[in-house]
Amino acid sequence: MPAFNIETCARPNILALEPYRCARDDYKDDGTNILLDANENAYGPAINHTDVTQDTTTTSSAPGPSLDFLTLHRYPDPHQHDLKQLLCNLRNTHAHTPKTLTPEHLFVGVGSDEAIDALLRCFCIPGRDRILTCPPTYGMYSVSAQVNDVGLVKVPLLPAPEFQLDVDAISQTLSSEEGKTIKLVYLCSPGNPTGSLLSKSSVEKILAHPTWNGVVVLDEAYIDFAPEDASLAELVTEYPNLVVLQTLSKAFGLAGIRLGAAFASPEVARLLNALKAPYNVSSPTVAIASYALDPKRGLNMMRENVSKLMTQRDRLLEELPKIPGVGRLRGGKESNFLLYEMLDTQGRPDNVTALAVYERLAEEKGVVVRFRGKEHGCEGCLRVTVGTEEEVGRFLEALRRTLEEVRGVKAGKDEERREEAASGVVA
Repeated sequence: MPAFNIETCARPNILALEPYRCARDDYKDDGTNILLDANENAYGPAINHTDVTQDTTTTSSAPGPSLDFLTLHRYPDPHQHDLKQLLCNLRNTHAHTPKTLTPEHLFVGVGSDEAIDALLRCFCIPGRDRILTCPPTYGMYSVSAQVNDVGLVKVPLLPAPEFQLDVDAISQTLSSEEGKTIKLVYLCSPGNPTGSLLSKSSVEKILAHPTWNGVVVLDEAYIDFAPEDASLAELVTEYPNLVVLQTLSKAFGLAGIRLGAAFASPEVARLLNALKAPYNVSSPTVAIASYALDPKRGLNMMRENVSKLMTQRDRLLEELPKIPGVGRLRGGKESNFLLYEMLDTQGRPDNVTALAVYERLAEEKGVVVRFRGKEHGCEGCLRVTVGTEEEVGRFLEALRRTLEEVRGVKAGKDEERREEAASGVVA
C-alpha cells in the first residue's frame, strides 16, 4: 500500500473547507422547474436568436459573435485588448470623475470568482493575513479566503432594511492592531442577498482611511439592475486602492460563458494579469462577450431584458405584500432579486416556516428559490430571483398556496401543544 494519507498530505484548511452550496445542490432542474434561486437573467442571453443561426465560420459578414471556428486549434488572445476596451466604453460614464478608463485598468477572467481568488493570492500571505467582509454577503469571499488559508474578520452591515456599511465599525477595525493584517475589504453593491446599493460616500470613507494599507474590493455583479450611473468602476482612476468587480452573468444573461472583469489601477491590474494563467479566457467566451457588449448588437438587448425584469420586479413588490404570511421586504430593490420574510402564525419572521416554504415550493410546486434565513440579519427570509412574466405568475400562486399549507399545519401543531399543556400531557 502507498504511504499516501490525504489527512496529513492535504492542507488542513482545505480538508476543513465547506464548499459554496446553491439550491440546485438540493433540487436539480428536470426541465419543468422554475428556477428563481441563482439570480440568473430569466430572459436569456443578450444575443439575437437569428444571429446565432447564421454561418459563423467566417468573421467577414456574420452578424453574430465574430468567432472563426477554423482557428480554434490556436490559443486565444492572452491580453483581450478589444474586449477590455468594450468594457471600458460601457463604464466610462464620467458620472463620478472626468478621468477615463483604459484597457490598462482591466483584468478579465473566469467569472468574478477568479478575480476574488486572484486578489487573495496577490495581497494575502497564507496563515498570517486576513480579509474583512460585511455579512450578510456573497459566500465565495469566505470560501476563497479559507482555500488560501487567509483569516476572516466580519463587520456586519447595519440592520435591515437598509443593510448599509457600518463605516465607524469598519474604520475602527482597520485602525486596530488586528487591522494591520487585513489586506482586503470585500464589499458587495448591490448586496447579495440584500439587494441594497451601498452608499458611495461610505465606500469613499473607507478608501480614504488614513492609516490602513489595503485594498477595497467592490463587487458590482448586479450593478446593471441599479439606477443609471450607479457603478463606481471609473473611480479606480482616482483611488489606487480600489478594485471593482463585474460580470456578464447577470444582466447580460451570460452565466454560461463565465466572464468576469476587475477594474483596478494599472499597477494592480498588472499584478492580476501577471498572476493569471496565460490563456484564462477562451476564444468562444471572448467572441460572445464582445458581441454582448457591442452597442449595435447585444447591449441594446441586455437593456431591453433588464427593463422587462424591472417590470416584473415591480410586480413582485406590489403583489408579495398581499399574500398572507409574507412579511417585510428586507434590503433594497436595486437588483434582479428580492429578500422577503416568511411569517409564522403569530406574524413573526420564522426560519422554520421559511425553510418549509422553500422545500415545499421546490418539491411539490417545481419552483426553486433560495432560503437565506441563516444569514446575518435575515431570519425567516427567502431570496427570490425575478423571473419572466409567466414565471412570476406561477411563483406568486405557488407561494400563496404553500404558505396556506405550511401555516395551516403549523397552526394545527400549535393548537395540539396548547391542548396537551392544558391537560397536563407532556409531549
